[in-house]
Amino acid sequence: MDGDETTDPAPPGGRAPASARRAAAPRTDAPRSRRDRPAKPALSRSGIVAAAIRVMAAEGLDKVTMRRLAKELDTGPASLYVYVAGTTELHAAILDELLGEVEVPEPADIPLEEDGAGWEPRLIGLLNSYTLLLFRYPGLARSALVARPSGPHYLDLIERMLALLAEGGVAADRAAWGVDLLLQHATATAAEQTDREASPVAEEEWQAVRHAVHGVDPARHPHIRAASSRLLSGTPEARFTWSFRALLHGIRHTPVPPDGPSQD
Repeated sequence: MDGDETTDPAPPGGRAPASARRAAAPRTDAPRSRRDRPAKPALSRSGIVAAAIRVMAAEGLDKVTMRRLAKELDTGPASLYVYVAGTTELHAAILDELLGEVEVPEPADIPLEEDGAGWEPRLIGLLNSYTLLLFRYPGLARSALVARPSGPHYLDLIERMLALLAEGGVAADRAAWGVDLLLQHATATAAEQTDREASPVAEEEWQAVRHAVHGVDPARHPHIRAASSRLLSGTPEARFTWSFRALLHGIRHTPVPPDGPSQD
């Protein structure tokens, strides 16, 4: 008919012409309005730290960079610096957040031979909890050697350690220095152990040490030869507990020099 738009008729039993199919098909490439997109969560320091822990657990601490986090949070790296000054501060914030998982064992959870009511096994249990936490994140153990956390969970950890040392009658100035010594030892132990376990030649290295110790020349190294059966003896758990008991004994009985902790 005059004035009517004509289209090619579909053949009997066949498909509609391409022009008709294009007209009927919905557009899938049309630009979406920003209002239709799901809103991104607002950035926050806690959200950034939580994302960093997720990346660390999945990929290791080495992958926790500002650029990687920006990708994880669908934002630009510059946006993160509003909340975190840089990678060093971020690693310290990760450590502080995870320190919330460190626990003091209840007396009922301590073996009977350890005198469950005593302060010492509870403090060693707390340090064991701290060290096991670092074992779970090898990169964090190395970072913790230089990181300086100052958040609430770190302060809670120091508070609990000081309280247990006070319960044991340790002088306040010795306790103040002692918490640093105890945490340094725990952190170094975790960093050393996790690095050793990650080494592909760890067993070969250990066998080399055993061979060297047991095969020394008694004329040149008489003391090593005499102690060879004891130098490498004991389980890691037994040596770990003994080391903290030795440190605690020294902390209790070693006076702090006169120019020690300030009174500020």
